[in-house]
Amino acid sequence: MRHTKLTFIALAAATALALSACAGSTDPADDAATTPEPAPSFAAGSTMQKLADAGTITIGTKFDQPLFGLMGPDNVPVGFDIEIGKIIAGSLGIPEDKIVWKEAVSANREPFIQNGEVDLVVATYTINDKRKEVVSFAGPYYMAGQSILVKADNDDIKTEDDLVGKPVCSVTGSTPAAKLAELGAEPLLTDTYTNCLEPLRSGQVVAVSTDNVILAGLAAQNEGEFKVVGKPFTDEPYGIGLALDDTEFRDYINDVLEESYDDGSYQKAWDDTAGQVLEFVDPPAVDRY
Repeated sequence: MRHTKLTFIALAAATALALSACAGSTDPADDAATTPEPAPSFAAGSTMQKLADAGTITIGTKFDQPLFGLMGPDNVPVGFDIEIGKIIAGSLGIPEDKIVWKEAVSANREPFIQNGEVDLVVATYTINDKRKEVVSFAGPYYMAGQSILVKADNDDIKTEDDLVGKPVCSVTGSTPAAKLAELGAEPLLTDTYTNCLEPLRSGQVVAVSTDNVILAGLAAQNEGEFKVVGKPFTDEPYGIGLALDDTEFRDYINDVLEESYDDGSYQKAWDDTAGQVLEFVDPPAVDRY
């Protein structure tokens, strides 16, 4: 396992000033300040160097998914994906207030990366072979699985088999939508998962289907109205999307992820967000393809 040590230590300026104010001090150590570690340096021309020099990064994420990526009341997104983005930005020396968050729905994640509209996408983004033809992925950093959300009083739908021939809402361009079609359900597609809730309330669809962690967030946000049923019936490895041929940047992000597993920052990111509803699961091994 390769690790990139990217620790930032602040100057102990306050201590030095207090000591120098003491009259008659003759100990040279009293006047010494802690020497800070140098800022991280990267290969000239690398994406890491360009971002570090710019002092800002643009990250695509979801704005409508409780626990992972949800726009907060102060117009700043919150969630586990947001915290993962902050960890990566921080490793480049970029503070939180210099991150530009851009809403990325399922259908526009690849175009955003290909067109250079974002530097990264951290947005409940399942790694699969089709997507790897046009973008690259670091990670995975979390393993989710497709499940089913129904109204709280629905006891008829228990597994994916009960969706066959029935209208089910999901999102355009998502892997869950493709799986629904494969199962023989009748997908009703929209742009965001929150837009699936009203069709579910009205009976236009019998269920919403996507990753279990997304559904858990929606159920938690609308307590008593919906429930998640059945066991996950797919594996959805969440990755961090970036430009297709930027192997150096992908390797770097994988290093940062692995470091976060070891130093506790990944655990804290989870505990502060999705961990308020979901149990912690050890992250999967990154895939250095």
